[in-house]
Amino acid sequence: MAIRQPVVSVLGHVDHGKTKLLDRIRGTSVQAREAGAITQHIGATEVPIDHIYKVCKPLIGNKKFGVPGLLFIDTPGHHSFITLRARGGSLADLAVLVIDIKEGIMPQTIESINILKQYKTPFVIALNKVDTIQGWQSVDGRPFVLAEKSQQEHTLEAFNDKLYTVIAQLAENGISADRYDRIDDFTKAVALVPISAKEGEGIPDLLLVLIGLAQRFLESQLEKGEGPGKGTILEIKEERGLGKTLDMILYSGTLKKGDTVAIGTRGEPLVTKIRAILKPKPLDEIRDPRDRFDSMKELHAAAGVKISCQSCDGVIAGAPLVVVKNANDPAVNAIKEELSIKIETQEKGITIKADAVGSLEALAFEAKANGIPIRKYGVGEITRRDIVETAYGDKKNSVILGFNVVMSKDAEAELANHENMKVMTSQIIYQLVDDYMEWVDDSKKRTETDKRSEFSFPAKFKVLPNCTFRASKPAIVGVRVLAGRIRPGEKLIGTDGREIGRIKSIHTGEEALKEANQGEEIAVAIEGATVGRQINEEDIVYIDLIESAYKQFPDIDLNDDEKMALEETVAIKRKEEPFWGM
Repeated sequence: MAIRQPVVSVLGHVDHGKTKLLDRIRGTSVQAREAGAITQHIGATEVPIDHIYKVCKPLIGNKKFGVPGLLFIDTPGHHSFITLRARGGSLADLAVLVIDIKEGIMPQTIESINILKQYKTPFVIALNKVDTIQGWQSVDGRPFVLAEKSQQEHTLEAFNDKLYTVIAQLAENGISADRYDRIDDFTKAVALVPISAKEGEGIPDLLLVLIGLAQRFLESQLEKGEGPGKGTILEIKEERGLGKTLDMILYSGTLKKGDTVAIGTRGEPLVTKIRAILKPKPLDEIRDPRDRFDSMKELHAAAGVKISCQSCDGVIAGAPLVVVKNANDPAVNAIKEELSIKIETQEKGITIKADAVGSLEALAFEAKANGIPIRKYGVGEITRRDIVETAYGDKKNSVILGFNVVMSKDAEAELANHENMKVMTSQIIYQLVDDYMEWVDDSKKRTETDKRSEFSFPAKFKVLPNCTFRASKPAIVGVRVLAGRIRPGEKLIGTDGREIGRIKSIHTGEEALKEANQGEEIAVAIEGATVGRQINEEDIVYIDLIESAYKQFPDIDLNDDEKMALEETVAIKRKEEPFWGM
């Protein structure tokens, strides 16, 4: 059975060299022509097997493979990867995770790892920019295994130091990785290929690893599926002379000019006809071709192409495309089902929004993993309705998390009316979830601080020996706070339950304090007390508590000393009133 070329997605942190790597593989300069040299659109490039033979010849000689080549997808970021789905899973058969050897793992690297794990996509790590290691001697296009042998000892030490730092960082994120030439079992360790996208070193090794993995482990899923073409829309573009066009990946079957196709939209699937199929030449880039496209009458998977249809109304990036017989074809309903969102909701929870179905599901996946309940979800910008429907939950749930989306002007105006509501947006899913968790913790601490300031708190102090500064009116003594926090105005009781007086002020030297915390030694002025009568040196004194306040303490985090002070205070109160606080 003939096999198709695998679809290989390239991911990684911004500026770690994703597009530079693909430029090097295909001999183009797409990156230099992009705004800020940062990828703005999704691209696709077919790398035929003959080109791979030529690049890898120093490593494989005349060895041949059954895989007909590789189809690379270059994405602006990890969020594009989760937008591009096939059969409900990842469009990519393989992935290359690019990591800068000097910078190591960065936020978007972690995000990419999480997404690859979620979609169970096998991947290889391209450890880029080895040429930046001090003293590294590069030769254009040389395999890494040969490059390593020509480096000086101090350069190899610096290289290995960086290499093992990255391997350790990967281990911290649950990835067992090693240099590809040291791995015996590729099912148990992720292959790490040191490269220089700039100089081309290590590119033969990387292509060889990708072809080898595809040949050995993916052959059954790469069987050329005969029958109706199935694909995924990459992007919708306006082209001079063609109008709206669709960049797409055909990952299964056959697509012909004139075919009727069903394409996913935000609403009902669109059924339309193919007017033209335009295919970039091998090693050329679908989004920025050097040569004219070839016009195709028929196309077999896998391929990255541009198509023109009779209508493109409502088509969204990441949507499925399927060749159908007519509008009543069962495949039309299958598309509708594939685009339906299946996210578990609860009566109480937050709202999540994202730019596409795949990214929404990825956000929901991370939220569930962190125990965050979801009440409402949707695709697209944050609207006024989202604000109104979310604003009336409790504070923890009056939150909208938005991945790669913006707020409408109406939503911004409405948000100004709800001071307790929070809207968080980000282009990194796990960062969004982390920010929410951090906000919840901060809010909880603020709430506890507010509660602590509402009423007296369990606390006790010891009157220090030889620290009586005034005997009465008010008594001023030195004390050490043993637990909790004391403040002016609080009533005091002794170990026998008798009232001692009220704290008038707290001082350290000349400075008056608003409160004193556990471990501090300060001077306390006590109204209504006389040293030698109500209070003595070495006495343990407790803050008096009111019964209504005591019932709120289960909702507040107390440390062990505060808990002990509370238990002792309750025991003192119950000597007089056995059912106090019950």
